[in-house]
Amino acid sequence: MSKIKIFSLGGLNEIGKNMFVVDVNDELYIFEAGLKYASDDLLGIDYIIPNYDYLIENKNRIVGVFITHGHDEQIGAIEDLLTDIPDLKIYAGKFTLEIIKENISDKNIEANLIEFKPNKKVKLGHNVLYAISVSHSLPDSYLYVLETDDGSIVFTGNFVFDPTMTGPYKTDIGKLAYVGKQGVLCLMSESRYADRLGFTSPNHRACNILRETLNKNSGRILLNIFETQVYRIQELFTEISKTNRNVVIMGKYLQDIMTHAIDMKLVKFDKKRIKSIHHVNDEGIIVIISNEREKPYSSLKRILRGSDKFITMNESDTVVIASPIYEGNEITSTKVFNQIAKIGSKLIILSKNYLSPHASQEDLLMMLNLMQPKYYFPVTGEYRHQVENANAAKLIGYNDDNILLKLNGVVSIFENGVLTNKEEIIKTDDVLIDGTSSSDVGDLVLKDRELLNDNGIVVVTSTIDKQSKKILANPHIVTKGFIYVKDNTDLLKESESICLKVVSENIKQNYVDYNKIKMGIREKLGKFFYHETGCKPMIIVVMQEV
Repeated sequence: MSKIKIFSLGGLNEIGKNMFVVDVNDELYIFEAGLKYASDDLLGIDYIIPNYDYLIENKNRIVGVFITHGHDEQIGAIEDLLTDIPDLKIYAGKFTLEIIKENISDKNIEANLIEFKPNKKVKLGHNVLYAISVSHSLPDSYLYVLETDDGSIVFTGNFVFDPTMTGPYKTDIGKLAYVGKQGVLCLMSESRYADRLGFTSPNHRACNILRETLNKNSGRILLNIFETQVYRIQELFTEISKTNRNVVIMGKYLQDIMTHAIDMKLVKFDKKRIKSIHHVNDEGIIVIISNEREKPYSSLKRILRGSDKFITMNESDTVVIASPIYEGNEITSTKVFNQIAKIGSKLIILSKNYLSPHASQEDLLMMLNLMQPKYYFPVTGEYRHQVENANAAKLIGYNDDNILLKLNGVVSIFENGVLTNKEEIIKTDDVLIDGTSSSDVGDLVLKDRELLNDNGIVVVTSTIDKQSKKILANPHIVTKGFIYVKDNTDLLKESESICLKVVSENIKQNYVDYNKIKMGIREKLGKFFYHETGCKPMIIVVMQEV
């Protein structure tokens, strides 16, 4: 019999940063290695990944990382993970591997990428694992089944049930039912739309609004989208094929992905109708603009600022926002939409009325009925989504003892196929990534950025003679983003007097206590500024000896 541990390093009580660990008799199977988009209040942070110190410490026990599909929430941490664990084996479908290759192509990383084909059982470690095709916004999206002596562990990834999604998007319902009949110990199922009644289909289909947009707007159309929303791009391509319009795809990354998809016959479109960037101002052209993963709307914002060298937005354009608006980025989204409105362009926001292909309540209940698991583990989504997912399971007879509502790092332990009451906590945390640095920015840096953003900075400088210890230059104050200097000369003179007093008090014969000077100026000047202005600027003290 097996001893099984299931926990998350990221992906619970949050959207993104997915990284789930299944430990079967000390062999680790990792599902997803994703990032989370930084919210508006994380100043300067590009994206967030899980703290995976646990994986580094236990790297010799890792069987592999299994990716369901190529969205950033599933693959965004792979680059960082491979930097720390170079020998890690990454398993995924063929198209997902192409996206991963694009992500790491310029990073000089040697990756052990292994293609996983659906319905083919593979023995990895001491257990058998296989993939089943499910419907999502990317072709070749998978659900994974890990067979153990006590029943299967099933990880759904993201999915919907939609009979119109055929070919590389088709769900293999027969195979799902087969898995359920073999016995499922635990089903780990997504929760993002668990609070939505009914099926997601057909509310995720945007072909009608795209057709209407093409027919009613003869001018140029700019469509902003995430690079890997291939199903929506296919919907657009299908409607464009019915017209005489051509397409320009901005950004090499998106161009490469779509070229791969067309060449692999996962997307149907005449490549001759994809024009170069020099056609971006053609009459009636469709311009597809992709977001950058760490900076949503970055490409669109560059166009709005007028700093893109190829394209300028004008009032005759129609702008279609086809990307979802993530929680935490509403302020950025609103600013972008307002800028588009000021230019006078027509704005269409698909996410207001069209869902992404994530499982709503009826999709979740259908998966539960097919799998009939002994235990149910709602994953991926805010905690309220996990709770709604659990409530849906209760509608068909599941009770609290068989539903796992957990947070990141909380370990569920199964012995001989039974969930135990044993408690174990794994250290988890956010790793904040800024720019190309792979090191964690940390809370202290964020607090400094927030302070600078809110109240500005004050720099106090003074010079002391190295030999005589006399003050050669009285304290001088320079401010940025704090007060308007010309209107506050008296305030600055009083501030400099406070600083001079602190410096003088801490100069002794043959000794200057620089530490007390810096701390004293920060404390007294900080109190003075707060009393006079109600603000707490960052105060930096620079003392020089000459």
